[in-house]
Amino acid sequence: MRAPIAMLTVASLLCATLVAPTSAQDQRPTPNAGGAAGGRLAGTWDGLLAAGAMKLRLELVVRDSAGALTGSMRSIDQGGATAHANVAAAGDSLTLDVPEWHMGFGGVLSAAGDSLRGTFTQGGTSMPLAFGRAAKAASAERPQDPKPPFPYATTDVTVESVPGVRLAGTLIMPPGRGPFPAVVFVTGSGPQDRDEALMGHRPFLVIADYLARHGIASFRYDDRGVAKSTGSFDKATSADFSQDAEAAVHYLMHVKGIASNHVGIIGHSEGGLIGPMVAARSRDVAFLVLMSGPGVPGDSILLLQGRLIAIAMGTPPEAAEKATTTQRLLVEAVAQSRDSLDAVARLATAKESILASVPNGRRAAAEKQIDQGTTQLVSPWFRYFVRYDPRPALRRVHVPVLALGGSLDLQVPAREDLAAIDTALRAGGNRDYKVEELPKLNHLFQTATTGAPTEYATIDETVAPAALDAIATWINAHFRAP
Repeated sequence: MRAPIAMLTVASLLCATLVAPTSAQDQRPTPNAGGAAGGRLAGTWDGLLAAGAMKLRLELVVRDSAGALTGSMRSIDQGGATAHANVAAAGDSLTLDVPEWHMGFGGVLSAAGDSLRGTFTQGGTSMPLAFGRAAKAASAERPQDPKPPFPYATTDVTVESVPGVRLAGTLIMPPGRGPFPAVVFVTGSGPQDRDEALMGHRPFLVIADYLARHGIASFRYDDRGVAKSTGSFDKATSADFSQDAEAAVHYLMHVKGIASNHVGIIGHSEGGLIGPMVAARSRDVAFLVLMSGPGVPGDSILLLQGRLIAIAMGTPPEAAEKATTTQRLLVEAVAQSRDSLDAVARLATAKESILASVPNGRRAAAEKQIDQGTTQLVSPWFRYFVRYDPRPALRRVHVPVLALGGSLDLQVPAREDLAAIDTALRAGGNRDYKVEELPKLNHLFQTATTGAPTEYATIDETVAPAALDAIATWINAHFRAP
């Protein structure tokens, strides 16, 4: 299953491990065996995967077609993401393998035929998992998802960015004549669609809907190379994404009904780093709203978030510190590299240093984890990010700025980053900005308990009302339409 990506962590880059599915019994089911067993196993099954603070609803569908079993797995709380499952059965035992998610399950059908109990495996770990028969498919809809009829107009449009990149997005115009203030939404790290959809939530859609109901137009777009936008995502860096954001600003400035001198950027996570890049070089950006925007260099953020997330997920502080030391070696190797080839060489040296302190029995697994993460560690985006310091651009921003952070944000820690943003804006002479830490909100601006990424999918709230109100109120205080 796809991990939540609003800001990459070093830990997430090193955790991919292929796992072979295991059966709950020592039987060896025949692949696609159907018949009487298949008839009893066929149907829709609901399960709740609980691993520490993480609880994810899974839906298993088993189909029996002329004696051959086929299946699919759906992660309800991760946007309803669905993957093909290879299914095998023998008697009342079922085994399935989901290759796309490196996930397996082996279970036994109850005598009553109403439950499947067995073992879930993924990423080198296993845990109990039970499925019960479901009368109908579960809904992945979140309570804040906008529902028609809408009091505003939406239009799908395309915007030309740099050669080879055409941004597909959605324009929302509030009711009335305007001219309206408007925002461009810029997503966090990782390939994101125009709604910044992840873990069953669509935060940009929710925010855009709220802003439209408060007289603020918006344009949100699929990242280059994602969904309906063209271009290459994998070869791009934050600097490339800033060109796309600037092109979107230029587009909005020429839309009838929008105040051309009241177009700003709302950037979340990495988007909060990209917004100041654009505003520092372009007079077209009228304001910035930074949601969990980085205020310190990328390498510092990665080490901070890695330690905080590990502790929030139950890692003893001593072990978290040791893991941070390991991460620092890898991040520094990339940060000091001249190019991708040099990064590979430096990572190899760092790996040898790390493995030297790992017990023999765990060395092979540790080496495999580092090797699996190397491709992402040497990618253009990662090499750019770990070296980028957002403070010089922030010092050159002289338009109004609203910088928001959640007190439970473990991915871009609010205390360190908001303080750095405040210092940089003040040092640059900006006199119109507001820095605010919102209590009990996580990196996605949900009301949370611990702030750990494992909570994102389990929280029904997509964006806290306090965050929505803070954004709309601040924009309208500066740029309300006549």
